[in-house]
Amino acid sequence: MLSRETFIQKALEINLFYQRIMKEHMFLIETHLPCSETAFLAEANVLKKSFEDLLGETVILANGIISEEALNSKEIVTKYTLPAEKITMVLTGANINTNITEAELLLTPNPNYDCTEWLEDTVYHLNLRSKNLLEEVIKFKEQLLSLVLECRLGLMLYPEMLKHLIEEAKLYLSILNCLLEKSLPESQLCDELNFWNHIMMEHAEFVDGMLDPSEEELKATAEEFVRRFEALLNECTKIPAEKFIKKSMDATMDIRDFKKAATEGLLECEIKSIIPPILADHVLREANHYIRILKSRTD
Repeated sequence: MLSRETFIQKALEINLFYQRIMKEHMFLIETHLPCSETAFLAEANVLKKSFEDLLGETVILANGIISEEALNSKEIVTKYTLPAEKITMVLTGANINTNITEAELLLTPNPNYDCTEWLEDTVYHLNLRSKNLLEEVIKFKEQLLSLVLECRLGLMLYPEMLKHLIEEAKLYLSILNCLLEKSLPESQLCDELNFWNHIMMEHAEFVDGMLDPSEEELKATAEEFVRRFEALLNECTKIPAEKFIKKSMDATMDIRDFKKAATEGLLECEIKSIIPPILADHVLREANHYIRILKSRTD
């Protein structure tokens, strides 16, 4: 069982990362549904706003508690997040609560925070509310995927991307279930790293598929990342753990740099694509999160 201090800090850091990821998933779905699907549009918007509300609460609780390591990882927000949100709102006409991002950019650590029983109880119930909302989100995504696969819904996202969003949500759910027991998941090295290597591979596939055909150099780079991470998925049990972690780290740092350059290029309108700028920043933050996981595996 986690100590009170560790439970509070880890839970808040995990929720800061995943609550934003989930609300951006809903934004992505909301902005790729046909305008005729008014019921689904309304539900996506409500779920997005519900996760925004939870994230807003988490930010308030986390100030002064979040670790310097989590802040420096840039997995919560980057310097691109706010401009990406603003440009994406203009491009899509959908709303994003940018006040949350502005508050996150002001988060600071304080190793001597007051670790009270009230705070522990508040964070516990935040986890519970996040779990309940997340279960609704997963059910909604699975419903959409079923309709898409039956050719009954014209969602303008790849079915594989929708599966990808479901997988990430289910990972978050498994972590929340552990937090409700005051513990953290104990995953095997291959299981954890292969999950994220697969996520990185699919990011490269999606980037390749959403770039304009004329962006031949960028598409070739994305295709090379697909091959690189695909190869890693077959290596975990065949090479020493230390070597596998290093190869995963090298590949992830390289794709992180690629995503960073792509985010900058999209914000400056230098890349032709159908990639929303906030999606580019989204996958950049996920790479930053994975790098932090890999670093923890070398401690």
